[in-house]
Amino acid sequence: MVEIEKLSKRFGRKVAVEELDLTVQPGEILGFLGPNGAGKSTTVKILTGMLKPSSGSARICGHNVVEDSLEAKRKIGFVPESGAVYEVTTPNEYLDLIATLHDIDRDRAQTRSKELLRLFGLSDQSGQQMFDFSKGMKQKVLLCAALVTEPEVLLLDEPLNGLDANTVSVVKELLRSLANDGRTILFCSHILEVVERLCTRIVIIDHGRTITQGTSEEIREKENASTLEEAFSRITGISDPASVSSDIMSALK
Repeated sequence: MVEIEKLSKRFGRKVAVEELDLTVQPGEILGFLGPNGAGKSTTVKILTGMLKPSSGSARICGHNVVEDSLEAKRKIGFVPESGAVYEVTTPNEYLDLIATLHDIDRDRAQTRSKELLRLFGLSDQSGQQMFDFSKGMKQKVLLCAALVTEPEVLLLDEPLNGLDANTVSVVKELLRSLANDGRTILFCSHILEVVERLCTRIVIIDHGRTITQGTSEEIREKENASTLEEAFSRITGISDPASVSSDIMSALK
């Protein structure tokens, strides 16, 4: 479970997150949306312990992410927006490192790592350093790393970046299965079609504050929109994308 209460984060005069309240229940796939700079990644970094909040609180499975950070981190599987891995390591070594940091039984972790890499089509590359891996291959390794510790909470920041269509389908079905198994999933993505089909509830933020929330159907109805993408555009300030596109084309002439 993820619980956020009156969470704020400031960088000097800039307010990235402002008194945000958010709860993600076990078995829920929450779509956490917002335009660039809305505060999504900052919120996720606070949940992972990468940043400290300016005020307010956040808890993972009841553990405060500041006061009880190690226990909170033990509960988390995380895919970062950056897609960064330690390229000098092999997938096997990287997953072993993650499992060791989480104090997972070595034999169990190695068995699980081998199976995850096989399922994501990386068995043949499992002993190769990741210098020459494509973006999609690195993303698969990060997904394996997020799952190898059998986390109760998954924090996914643009987890589908670089993945081919077949792998995206696998990941979507996997997330549904994990939610059905009682895992808590926070899913940040700009691919609104996927969010609309996958997430059980959606929260849209802008300027660090919640603008609206509900199921995809509820949000579409509020905005009298036929798709989540159309509703998102209206909520976040672009009511007529065609007009904006036309203005940009005019400026390029």
